[in-house]
Amino acid sequence: MAHADPEMESKESMAKSLNGRGFALHHHFQRTGDLRDITEGIEDLRQSLELTRKGHVKMPVRLGDLGDALYSLFRHTGEPHDLTEAVSLHRSALEVTPKGDSDMPSRLNGLAASLGSLFKLTGDLQHLREAIVNLRRAVELIPEDDYDTPTFYSNLGEFIHSLFKHTGDIQDLTEAISMHRKAVNLTHDGDSDMHFWLNGLGSAQDSLFERTGYLHDLAEAILTRRRALELTLDSHPAMPTRLNNLALSLEYLYHGTGNLRDITEAIYLQRRAVELTPDGHADTPIWLNNLGGFLESRFQRTEDLQDITASGRAHPHGHVQLHTRLNCLGESLLSLFELSKDLQDVNEAIITQRKALELTPEGHSSIPGHLTTLGSSLQSRFQCTGDLSDLTEAVSINRRAVELTPEGHAHMPGRLNNLGASLDSLFKRTGEVQHLTEAILNRRKAAELTPSGHAGMPSSLNNLGKSLESLFENTGDCDARDEAISFYQSSATYASGSPHTRLRAARNWVQSLNRYHPSSPDILSAFDTAIHLITLTATLEQTLHRRYTELQYSSGLPLQAASTAFTHNRVDKALEWLEQGRCLVWGQLTNLRRPLDDLRDHDSHLSDSVMEVSRQLELAGSSRVTPRAGMSLSEKRSLDEQARDNFDLAQRWDNLLDKVRALPGFETFLKPLPWYTLLQHLPESGHVVVINVDGHRCDAVAMRAGQDQPLHIALPDFSLERCEQYRKDLLVQLQSYNLLDRGRTDVTESEEGGMKRSIQSVYLGGKRGEPVIQAILRGLWKTVVKPILQRLEVSRIDRSSPLAPPRIWWCPAGPLSFLPIHAAGIYGPNGSESILDYAVSSYTPTIASLIDRVKKGHAIEKSISGLFMTSQPNASGASSIPGTTQEIRSIYEIAMKGGLRAEKLEGGEITAAGCLDIMETFSSVHLACHASQNAENPLTSHFIFHDGSLDLASILQRNLKSADFAFLSACQTCTGAQKLPDEAVHLAAGMLAAGYRRVVATMWSIGDRHAPDVAVDFYRYLLDHQDPNTEDGFDGRHSAHALHHAVEQLRLRLDDDNSDQSLLTWIPYVHFGY
Repeated sequence: MAHADPEMESKESMAKSLNGRGFALHHHFQRTGDLRDITEGIEDLRQSLELTRKGHVKMPVRLGDLGDALYSLFRHTGEPHDLTEAVSLHRSALEVTPKGDSDMPSRLNGLAASLGSLFKLTGDLQHLREAIVNLRRAVELIPEDDYDTPTFYSNLGEFIHSLFKHTGDIQDLTEAISMHRKAVNLTHDGDSDMHFWLNGLGSAQDSLFERTGYLHDLAEAILTRRRALELTLDSHPAMPTRLNNLALSLEYLYHGTGNLRDITEAIYLQRRAVELTPDGHADTPIWLNNLGGFLESRFQRTEDLQDITASGRAHPHGHVQLHTRLNCLGESLLSLFELSKDLQDVNEAIITQRKALELTPEGHSSIPGHLTTLGSSLQSRFQCTGDLSDLTEAVSINRRAVELTPEGHAHMPGRLNNLGASLDSLFKRTGEVQHLTEAILNRRKAAELTPSGHAGMPSSLNNLGKSLESLFENTGDCDARDEAISFYQSSATYASGSPHTRLRAARNWVQSLNRYHPSSPDILSAFDTAIHLITLTATLEQTLHRRYTELQYSSGLPLQAASTAFTHNRVDKALEWLEQGRCLVWGQLTNLRRPLDDLRDHDSHLSDSVMEVSRQLELAGSSRVTPRAGMSLSEKRSLDEQARDNFDLAQRWDNLLDKVRALPGFETFLKPLPWYTLLQHLPESGHVVVINVDGHRCDAVAMRAGQDQPLHIALPDFSLERCEQYRKDLLVQLQSYNLLDRGRTDVTESEEGGMKRSIQSVYLGGKRGEPVIQAILRGLWKTVVKPILQRLEVSRIDRSSPLAPPRIWWCPAGPLSFLPIHAAGIYGPNGSESILDYAVSSYTPTIASLIDRVKKGHAIEKSISGLFMTSQPNASGASSIPGTTQEIRSIYEIAMKGGLRAEKLEGGEITAAGCLDIMETFSSVHLACHASQNAENPLTSHFIFHDGSLDLASILQRNLKSADFAFLSACQTCTGAQKLPDEAVHLAAGMLAAGYRRVVATMWSIGDRHAPDVAVDFYRYLLDHQDPNTEDGFDGRHSAHALHHAVEQLRLRLDDDNSDQSLLTWIPYVHFGY
């Protein structure tokens, strides 16, 4: 019997001990991440290996253990030499493992894992293919019930998926999904590794959708991703990866459906991923790159500059697959250029995208996508500079992108569309019809290949329509013209896709019908579609500021629609479109505040749900928190979470409306009113007149209680051009007198007997030398107001009659809303004739808002009935207006004498916040102060107090359920926004939206000298005409007549002087509401 060699036994004992200690340190490092552990562990494992003799039974294990430790070190530090040594050790371990050894599958998996990482580091496909070969052997050898079997299948699925990304072979992807499913199916519920296998499966399912474009594949991927996320603890190191992966799937879904909620949730999840990832982590550049892409996607839809600037900051530099990062950065720079038009941005985009292509390995599946983005940048630069070489290169690059894209690939339609767009531009530049013909062929194929229901279909159809219309214009091919109209219609009426894209198609549909078939009845259907799409571009999940921004793009379209309806003798349609397409935002606010008494009687639980969601939506819409430079990641994520919640609220609102409308008798609940219902609740005391102004024609529609048809009144002598000129001339005069601030000197005050500012004499169609304001009022009288009064057979007011004068509610559209219709007339040196001689004028933003106030008609609670008033004569940063103090003291004295419940607080006696609290306890309010309008963000329009501002957003958030009347004795409180003339973007309309039934406001500065007298005359009349027998308490039901009276008294004090300066003194006072 041979004796054991003591030295050999000692070496083996030492090797065994060192290996055990090294193995333990490796595992400790995996728990703690302490580099000292792995460094010491590797040193121990090296020494153990050196002490192990060749052919020793433990040699495979010790080679594998050292390879595993070096691989772990690489994954922590990214040092390439650690990985290459790990690969070499795993190869050696595999070579010395006996055939049939139970550890063979683990050896194969270890080598495959390190080879897979080497492929990611180098991009060499040979490493990936070798990894796949080894893993195939591993899954063949390992028993199905082995604990490690799901891991092997998942790794194999991941590597085959990576191979697909480089080859584009869909058979590889199908096999990858099969391997991932196997891993999931072999894992028991509750297994801590399940989220890893689900993550891999979801990633492969994403790729399948990206390859095929089938939304059901994506839906399955998202379900898988969500399940993986649910199984992952927040503290788990894989949580950022899970968040990133679900965000990617949601971005794909957004591009497939156009639902902004999906991209908003993706941004929220991605910010969480970035936030949860430790500083300096190797994945951080990937998360930031994806976040930049998501922000860019949302920017393409919303054009919110904050998104694209944040996107540019998110894209990192210097990481594996640098070509992908550079390409994404180039896309962001291109988007920034589209907004800024700064040539430097697109130049940098092109340089960055060229570099991305240079760094992309030959044959890589990313090349067609990189070519596409470069082609888009070159075409954009051509549009800016006109350099034909950019355009011809764009065409060439887009051709190559199409050629390199596999048949059936989900991106093929988009790339064909891009090629068509560049060819279309080349035709427009060169006039060569063959380029246009080729563009049409590519755009046809793009439309044919786009899956049914895909969000990109409306864009494909609209683009094809535009190319066909160009073909008709250049060749006279009538079939191409009719086909273009058909494609516009199909795009506009498509069931899915961006409302903005479909609205553009609807515009093209309308314009082409107007141009080629003006008498076609289809044009009414086209406008019907367009008006509906306008409402979809400014939806409830958006803030009010965002809704107003969206509506700028469709401003004027409802007026064009009404003009066409008048031409087709469809007064009913004109009326409906003017109602549905104008004042959308205030209409939404009104709906959210609509009383629900009838619904509560039928289903109190459903009524409470509607009320609660409406309250939350109103608060969400009036949010004033906006993105800003320097926000922390958590602040940005909070904003994204808020946006996501808003989408959920909007969806809940839609679902609740569906439930309510399913109830008998509630089928039209909160729907736009058909024209005939507008006639059912009109005020008894006068006419309602809607006036439409369009470039083709101008018309009025008059309605009166008891009449079953609206009356159409053509206004052939008025025009949009004349209206715009009047508006510009009026603005010049107001600016010349500084009539934008109550504290400025009144136009009738003088210095040493002369006027503060001289008035220009301009001939505007009246008699020669007629002053500007007189000419404007004369023009409005002769071409608009008098023709209406004649058709309505309205007689002059009988001053001796005890009956109240008739009323007219004016509802002007477009730029006419900036002009004083209520003062139209002829004002000469020897007398005048004006609308004031015929009726008492009021304004209403829409007919619906007026009839809603007629229907409400509820009594005011005695505890709330009364008048609160405040003056702010010396607000910081504003001119002094001492007249406000006299004004409210005089009103208070009148109120006390009339036995009215009233409260008066002056200057520093009340804060802006305190005013809000008191407004909830009084039915009427009188604010004598400065005011500031913000047409860009109406919610920030405000009244100026000594301690700050009382803005409209704060007022809207209060529960002013008993609000009745507001007198806004401040400057320009009913001046709209030029970009949104039909959205009633002013404080008066805002107070109506907040719940007040009627409002007195001003079109420009009222002057501190006369304002107190007007207010005194107004309240005296109002109190004198209160019904002594009513128990309703104080209200403003006679406020329109009171203002009419007060203005007449002011004119008398001005000695009926009809000079422009006198006219500018009394004209600004206007009445809104019932």
